[in-house]
Amino acid sequence: MKLGVVGLPNVGKSTLFNAITKAGAESANYPFCTIEPNVGVVDVADVRLNRLAELYHTNKIIPAQIEFVDIAGLVKGASEGAGLGNKFLSHIKEVDAIVHVVRCFKNDKIIHVEGSVDPIRDIETINMELILADIDSAQKRMDKIKRTVLGGAADQQTQKEYELLVRVLDILKAEKPVRILKFSEEEKKVVDGFFLITSKPIIYVANTSDELDDFQRENIEKIRQIALTEQAEVISLCAKTEEELINMAPEDREMFMAELNIDHSGLDKLISASYHLLGLISFITAGEKEVHAWTIRRGTLAPQAAGKIHTDFERGFIRAEVIKYEDLITLGSTTACKDAGKIISAGKDYVVQDGDIIVFKFNV
Repeated sequence: MKLGVVGLPNVGKSTLFNAITKAGAESANYPFCTIEPNVGVVDVADVRLNRLAELYHTNKIIPAQIEFVDIAGLVKGASEGAGLGNKFLSHIKEVDAIVHVVRCFKNDKIIHVEGSVDPIRDIETINMELILADIDSAQKRMDKIKRTVLGGAADQQTQKEYELLVRVLDILKAEKPVRILKFSEEEKKVVDGFFLITSKPIIYVANTSDELDDFQRENIEKIRQIALTEQAEVISLCAKTEEELINMAPEDREMFMAELNIDHSGLDKLISASYHLLGLISFITAGEKEVHAWTIRRGTLAPQAAGKIHTDFERGFIRAEVIKYEDLITLGSTTACKDAGKIISAGKDYVVQDGDIIVFKFNV
């Protein structure tokens, strides 16, 4: 999973990226500090893997991972190239979801590119640039097929593309993102082929100071209202505090988090929101060799889950032997689960569940 971190210059975007990835992206108090996107890969913390490693007596744990891409700050006019915007917009097209960092705190020492702090205006600025970029992209695609369709020479696939492009352009020209539209599974596959930025799921990150005031609380609520209309996620955190936490020794970090009443780190919040937004779960393969978490979309069938490990597993799928995590931990071994009838022999129509421990049987 690849998440693109975007926002106006000087909203705390690179500070947050540093905190969640420890990648050391440059962070400074001037616009366009980030030009080429920085990339950091982080492990998805999962206590289940540690428990299973103890049970199977293995030291090799391979957690699921998320790739974060710190994309340079966008500005008004980015869709027309302002601030090298076209280059930055192309980087956004490559990610699975957008993490939009919005500044909610006031601080005269940190310059805001618009001269004042207004989170809702900032969201509208970024969204409008992405919408304008999508209009340009969708219109170019429309122009390529319009004559064929109107001339009655289009095949069924081209006709479907045309009809969906009409819907997409209508919503974009109404200054709304494509993600608010409802598509069938078949339609979604076609729309995904348009590579539109505003069709991507989005998480709004309200970057606050370490102590919330009324201004920040009011704006977080306004951001939540925007998110509701877009089926988006919202989290709030203090990027500067997160950066300080990441550089502390574990025992000091726990103490500091307790003092600030922080239950979960910003990274944990972001990962949880990402999994929920994208409908992701993890299944696990486990043994003496390794314990490995695999990320799939909720609703994935057993053969397609097997294909995450190797295409041969999916092609030659016979069945899956499934143990529920809770059963294995409670009973203590695969043998005990077998004796208790807790191993499921699952066929091609089995829907994999979060935490399933699976052995795939295949033949090629």
